[in-house]
Amino acid sequence: MTALWRDDEALVANLVTTAFMVGLIWFVQIVHYPLMAGWPHDEFGAWEARHRERTGLVVVPAMLAEGAAAAWLVLRRPPGVPAWLPWAAGLLLLGVWASTFLLQVPCHDRLGQGWDEATHVRLVATNWLRTLLWSLRLGLLVGAFATSRSAARAA
Repeated sequence: MTALWRDDEALVANLVTTAFMVGLIWFVQIVHYPLMAGWPHDEFGAWEARHRERTGLVVVPAMLAEGAAAAWLVLRRPPGVPAWLPWAAGLLLLGVWASTFLLQVPCHDRLGQGWDEATHVRLVATNWLRTLLWSLRLGLLVGAFATSRSAARAA
């Protein structure tokens, strides 16, 4: 049993970090971002600044851990997991990061200057891309874990 766990450490690290981020992004997409429209508009820039500071404390370490886990999985693919899978999961994560820095961060920057309804609508709409990519990534990793467990049982 111990040897099987060691073979799957990179995969388990990916599952844990990605599952955390998927839960978080769905909460943000369904609850948090839509509720931003109700924040006081005359003080919105200050609210946005506090939001970014506090959110960063949760999101930045988790995203960095997930990135490290993704690289680890490419380097240490468990038996039974197809070679393409860690790369595909990594590409999905790169898509998440690209969306974050090219779409959502600019929206947050603009909202940090004050309320702008069009920017808020754009933030909510473009965040669906991250939500989808992270969800697909988790699906791939769950499938990889099931495949890896099946291969371990068969061995």
